[in-house]
Amino acid sequence: MANLPSLIAIVEDDHFVRGSIRRLVKSFGYAAEEFPSANDFLAFPRRAETACLIADINMPGMTGVELYRRLVKAGHPIPTILITAYPDDAIRARALKDGVLCYLHKPCDDDELLRCVRRALDRVGPKEGS
Repeated sequence: MANLPSLIAIVEDDHFVRGSIRRLVKSFGYAAEEFPSANDFLAFPRRAETACLIADINMPGMTGVELYRRLVKAGHPIPTILITAYPDDAIRARALKDGVLCYLHKPCDDDELLRCVRRALDRVGPKEGS
């Protein structure tokens, strides 16, 4: 299982945005899984293998912020990048204070997203057996 690409999970309710981010992440050389909702991600059997989470803030059911807080509360924090088409300084400040790694505006700049993904993977460190 050595040298497997790091798994990046993309949780985004917009099919086109989700697919675009998945293609971009794969072009960086990482494995990517996409989910249309936070609940779909939470049901993912390989969730524990996720090295980085990219989540939309404004989704029906559970927001990206709520998903991040739920993972932290459950003792399974994943380095998280939040993205939004509706930037809000108060939400941004609170999310970053709570430990979210990056808060990006849509459309995301490819280089900025890559920097955030690399920061996330640096936090996770090498996987055992790699």
